[in-house]
Amino acid sequence: MRWTETLRIALDAIRTHRLRSLLTVLGIWIGIASVVLTVGLGQGASNAVKQEINSLGSNLLIVSPGSTTTNGVRGGFGSATTLTLSDATALQDKKVAPDIAAVAPVAQSTEVLTAGSNTWTTSVVGTTPQWAQVRSRTLSSGRFFTAGEYASGARVAILGESTVSELFNGGSAVGQTVSVDGTDFTVIGVLASSGSSGDTNEDDTVVIPYTTGQQRLGIGSTGSLSTIYLQATSSDSLSAAYQEANAALLTRHDVSSSTADFSITSQQSLVSAATSTSKTLTILLGGIAAISLLVGGIGVMNIMLVSVSERVREIGLRKALGATPAVIRSQFLLEAITLSLIGGLLGIGVGWLGAVLLPKIINQPVTLSAWASAGALVVAIGVGIVAGVYPAGRAARLAPIDALRSE
Repeated sequence: MRWTETLRIALDAIRTHRLRSLLTVLGIWIGIASVVLTVGLGQGASNAVKQEINSLGSNLLIVSPGSTTTNGVRGGFGSATTLTLSDATALQDKKVAPDIAAVAPVAQSTEVLTAGSNTWTTSVVGTTPQWAQVRSRTLSSGRFFTAGEYASGARVAILGESTVSELFNGGSAVGQTVSVDGTDFTVIGVLASSGSSGDTNEDDTVVIPYTTGQQRLGIGSTGSLSTIYLQATSSDSLSAAYQEANAALLTRHDVSSSTADFSITSQQSLVSAATSTSKTLTILLGGIAAISLLVGGIGVMNIMLVSVSERVREIGLRKALGATPAVIRSQFLLEAITLSLIGGLLGIGVGWLGAVLLPKIINQPVTLSAWASAGALVVAIGVGIVAGVYPAGRAARLAPIDALRSE
């Protein structure tokens, strides 16, 4: 008997028992949809974290000061004032660190801002003109301050979008005057939105020249820095830039690796940690979803076993008319595979629909790929084959005379 005829008989059997077939398909459908969506949620979370980290800057290294010790109690990293402007200047030397493309020293403080009758407390960042390049920040309007304005200590400021919203009620800020702790600054630019980084709103900030912060606000008055941002020449040279910065600062501070009074964090380490966490959660959720797929596979096997029991006389008649055990086996296997394939296709469809609707409901991105969907379909077919082997074999082993004699 040809495969086309065997497939036609299998499809007729599925159509004859529509309700039973629908319930069988439903188990596979739910299982595949669960797997597709949980993997998509894991990939979406991982991609969101990577984008958030990459928004901090391109090929970024973050140098933080060490910790203080008070009455024998050590503070956390960043509590000391071990980084200075001269450290940042040294790291700009190509002879010292040839793989560092740009350096942006930062001194930071929390200040009260006033614009007309509106007040707002936010983070004021004193830095250099390279800050926008190193942090990969662009402006939605206006411009960044120049090297000349930095050298002269000009009273100019660039605001984040959230800060503009609070001080100017969403109106235009460029050209306006804002008071920072009693000192008037002219707003010359507004940063494009960058979103949040951890608990920090990157859009709620004021950026001013470091020299102005020193002279007018006392920010970094002793020459100390809260952070030094380094941009490597490329992603391939990030490791080399890390080694060069680490060696230069150890030498300048006359300390060893075990007693270092600073720390350097790279994007790669942050991405690796976040990705590892996301993978663990994805595997956990995927395992739970796989249980539902296993239940669906057991359902297919049960239905096929019931089908064999109900169709004993049919099997006996077909064997008496010359159907071989291989043909009988093929028919029941095709039935199981067809049911699983239909369930798999419907599950993938529900998964893709969920990827569109879920982010609007739970505010969590869902990333699906064609490879993941193809893998889910292969799994569905595999479930059908595994679940159909035993019932098909049982049907093929029935003796024609016994089958025809059964009630």
